Amino acid sequence: MTQIFLSLAAIFGGSSVAAGAFASHALREKISERSLEIFEVGTRYQMYHALALLVVALFLSRIESPPPTLLASGWLFIIGIVIFSGSLYTLSLSGVKSLGTIAPIGGAALIAGWAALAFAAWSLKF
Repeated sequence: MTQIFLSLAAIFGGSSVAAGAFASHALREKISERSLEIFEVGTRYQMYHALALLVVALFLSRIESPPPTLLASGWLFIIGIVIFSGSLYTLSLSGVKSLGTIAPIGGAALIAGWAALAFAAWSLKF
């Protein structure tokens, strides 16, 4: 699981930088200012949670018997990134407003990931 989380953290982090650069250079003149803001929120949250997933992977690599909540936090971060950032990217590029209703599901997954990480941290013995 450590390898999966670490690999995905790197992919999400790198693609967040690429998406931000794409927005700044290729999209600035092609979409509205509001759509650009929405896109940038997606890149920002993707990067924050790529780093959170990296922390989870590093904890997993150091703990012999990780609590299930640590694994859950990693999966929730992955699900949250895909749904939250993915829906914001799609919304900003397509203009389909109904996609905005999907973002809160991803946001809830991200919040649940932080809660699971908190529970995992509380149960760790150092």
